[in-house]
Amino acid sequence: MSEQCICQSGQDDENCCQPFHLGERYPENAEQLMRSRYAAYVQKNIDYIVTTTVPAQQKSLDKEAMLQWSEETQWDGLDIIQHRPKVDKNHAQVEFKAYYLTSEGRQFHHELSTFTCIDGRWYFLDPTVEIALTMKQPCLCGSGKKFKQCCAPYL
Repeated sequence: MSEQCICQSGQDDENCCQPFHLGERYPENAEQLMRSRYAAYVQKNIDYIVTTTVPAQQKSLDKEAMLQWSEETQWDGLDIIQHRPKVDKNHAQVEFKAYYLTSEGRQFHHELSTFTCIDGRWYFLDPTVEIALTMKQPCLCGSGKKFKQCCAPYL
């Protein structure tokens, strides 16, 4: 018997995040990607977090810090507040609260995350990664648009 997925979708793990984590298939939308990234943090699967971040940002991610944060955090749930599947042609947003426990009690991280679709696959746009692009350069997502007309407004 399969366990419920820790992303709190209400589905069994084998029909939810597990196939994404194993590379058997990709999330079909930004909400699925957000849920699978939360589950990956809970499971300390930092490689998945990295590979689901926009490829141009991956080399700038601090995997050690991400792992440390994942290991030191006692995760306690996820609420998807809103999924905006079409902010524009290639972008979507997910507002969420990720809950965790501290010595002061239950806390939460509240965020509005932006995702971009590249060649039919969804990726997280990480606003914490320093970007060395000018507004007139091609966008980091590879859309062919200028950065200022594509991902820049979300970063």
